[in-house]
Amino acid sequence: MRHFKHPAWAGVLCLFGSISTFAQTDPINVVTSAVPFLRISPDARAGGMGDLGVATSPDVNSQFYNIGKYPFANNRSGLGVTYTPWLKDLGLNDVFLASVAGYYKIDDEQALSASMRYFSLGEIQFTDNFGNDLNKAQPWEMGLDVGYSRKLSDRLGLGVAMRYIYSNLASQTVINGVSYKPGSAVAGDIGLYYSNQDALGDGLSLGLSLTNLGSKIGYTDDVNARDFIPANLTLGGVYTRVVNEVNKVSFGLDIHKLMVPTPPNLSDSAALASYRSKGVVGSWFSSFGDAPGGFSEELREFYFSIGAEYMYKGAAGQVPGKKATWPWLRAPTSSRHAEQRSHRGCPNKCTEQGRPLARRRAPNADHTVARTGRKQEAATSQTLRAVEAWG
Repeated sequence: MRHFKHPAWAGVLCLFGSISTFAQTDPINVVTSAVPFLRISPDARAGGMGDLGVATSPDVNSQFYNIGKYPFANNRSGLGVTYTPWLKDLGLNDVFLASVAGYYKIDDEQALSASMRYFSLGEIQFTDNFGNDLNKAQPWEMGLDVGYSRKLSDRLGLGVAMRYIYSNLASQTVINGVSYKPGSAVAGDIGLYYSNQDALGDGLSLGLSLTNLGSKIGYTDDVNARDFIPANLTLGGVYTRVVNEVNKVSFGLDIHKLMVPTPPNLSDSAALASYRSKGVVGSWFSSFGDAPGGFSEELREFYFSIGAEYMYKGAAGQVPGKKATWPWLRAPTSSRHAEQRSHRGCPNKCTEQGRPLARRRAPNADHTVARTGRKQEAATSQTLRAVEAWG
């Protein structure tokens, strides 16, 4: 059982994530936002690479990182479901993050996609300043979105998404005469993806993503007490190297910037009122230069994701949206064609079947050609099976 005092702040502020990093000798000026669950990587691939995802190869979870990647996906459609227990080592079994994402390619140029994230905070016992029990609640938050993406060229893709956000943190709780209720907001994403990989998959891919661009969210009827949601800018790149026909490695870097104003000291009522009154669109731009400590502090509000990926017999050798082509795996289409090629250079006149005239053949030439054809046909079959398994 968890206890919190002042549900208005405890239920909200304890969930706000710290984005900035500071040296231990510097004062901490944490940039915060509401609904921080929207910044949690729900899938294992991106999570295992330090939240790297804006320029990685397209997969079913691209909706969470860069929607512009979907038109380059190799499959026509996809569906992914994830479940992540949260704080399980602390004995909490009712705190978890669940997500589902899917896409469908209308044609080779366009794709539709959708996703949902659900974050459960488990059962919480709220108390007042003196430790007296107030009420129990089971806070939860959800994000539901739909998107459309298309290719602008053979290498460039653009996608947009619209998102509905619902946050029920301290519903039906009254503190000092203030009634708290669930909050909701509407936001959008814009994703741009560029792939410069060659026919084998070697090369660089770049991504740019603007996520959670939307309205503020509030938990009371006071319009001046609404909070910013985690609007974010991510720019990244991934370099992929195909080592051979079964091995591929990728290295990537993402740069993130939370486009939320730096909050003032809570004891400064005038600055706090100014912070609350900032417009949404203006706050996105002012967030790049509003750190109290100047440019050096502003740089600390950027953070980086660095990751690497190794794949064995996965999508190696494939360019997003293209089939794999391996020139060293090309094979004759039939044993007859192979037989004809083997006799094209003979100095004597050949028959329609590509065989030399009888007067120039060795005594067992027919049997030799038949055995050769069977061997080449078997080798061709094995090669084609390998190509099918690879693709």
